[in-house]
Amino acid sequence: MASYLPATMQAQVLTSFNAPYELTILPIPTPTDHDLLIKFAGTIVSAGPLAFSAMPSLRVGTRVGVPGRSYRPCTKCWECTNNDDDPKGYSVACPKGENLGITRDGGFQQYALVDVRQVAKIPDELTDVEAAPLMCAGLTIFSALLKCGLKEGGKVGIIGCGGGLGHLGLQFGVRMGFEVIGVDASDNALKLARNLETKAKIFDARLTKTEAFQQGFDYGMNLLRNHGKCVVLSFPASGFQVSATDLVFRDVQVLGSLVGKNRVLKQMLAFAAEKNVRAVTRTYPLRELNELVEVYKEGKGGKLVIDMTL
Repeated sequence: MASYLPATMQAQVLTSFNAPYELTILPIPTPTDHDLLIKFAGTIVSAGPLAFSAMPSLRVGTRVGVPGRSYRPCTKCWECTNNDDDPKGYSVACPKGENLGITRDGGFQQYALVDVRQVAKIPDELTDVEAAPLMCAGLTIFSALLKCGLKEGGKVGIIGCGGGLGHLGLQFGVRMGFEVIGVDASDNALKLARNLETKAKIFDARLTKTEAFQQGFDYGMNLLRNHGKCVVLSFPASGFQVSATDLVFRDVQVLGSLVGKNRVLKQMLAFAAEKNVRAVTRTYPLRELNELVEVYKEGKGGKLVIDMTL
C-alpha cells in the first residue's frame, strides 16, 4: 500500500438485518491481483500487480466510476469467455463474480477495493455527484434501452418514469431519438418527470388503478404493440405472471436486464456527458446515511447520493 495513505478510514456498516448503519473505523484494505484501491469519489490511489496491465489506460490519480458488478469473476466460465468485447476473461454476468455492497463491502466507506475490469473513466464533463447515479441506475436503464433494439423514431414506454432509473430513462430515450412515453403513479414522481421537460409524454397510471407490481406489469404489457418487447428491470419477491396469450398470439418478448457490460458503461458515460443527461439528486454526508435511507423510503423520485466531500 502507498505510504501516504492513512491506516484507517470511516465506513458505514450493517451488522444485522433491519438495523441502522453504524459509522465505524476500519483498516484500509490492500489491493492484490486485479484490484484497485479507490478513494471515494472514485480516484485510484493504488493498485494490485495485475491491474494496470489489464487496463493500461488507467493509472494512480485517474477518476473512475464503479458499478456494483462484477468483482473477481472466475475468468473461465461461458460468461467470462464469451463476453462481447469486454476485458478478456471478464463478465458482469459471471455466476461466481461478487457484488460490491451485497456480497462484499461496497461504497459506503472512504476507500474501497474494486476490480480494475469493472470500472470506467469518468468524463471531465461529469462531476462526482453527477456520475454516481449513473453507475447503477444510469447503466441499468441505458443497457435496457439498447436491448429494446429500437431505431431512431421508435416508441418506448418507461413504467416508473419518475423514479431513479425512470427519470434517467426519459432523458436517455429522448436523446437517443425515440418517442418516449412515461408512466408513474405518485404525485412527486410525476412532477419530477414532467419538470425534466424532455418532451416525453407523461401519464398518471392511477387513472387506471395500476399500482401493484402485477397490475403495473400487466399495464405495461397492454401498452405494447404486437411483436413488441417488455424489458424487466424490477424483481419483486412475488415475481410476475406472464400471459401465454401475449407471448404466443401477440408475439411479445419478455427480457430481463441487470446493469450492463463494461463496454456499455463506457458508452453510457460518454453519451451522458455529451447529451447532458443528469440525475435529479439530493446529497448527504456519509455520517447521515441513515437519514438518506429514511428519505429513500418516502419514494419521492430522483437519486440520493452520499457526497464524501460533505
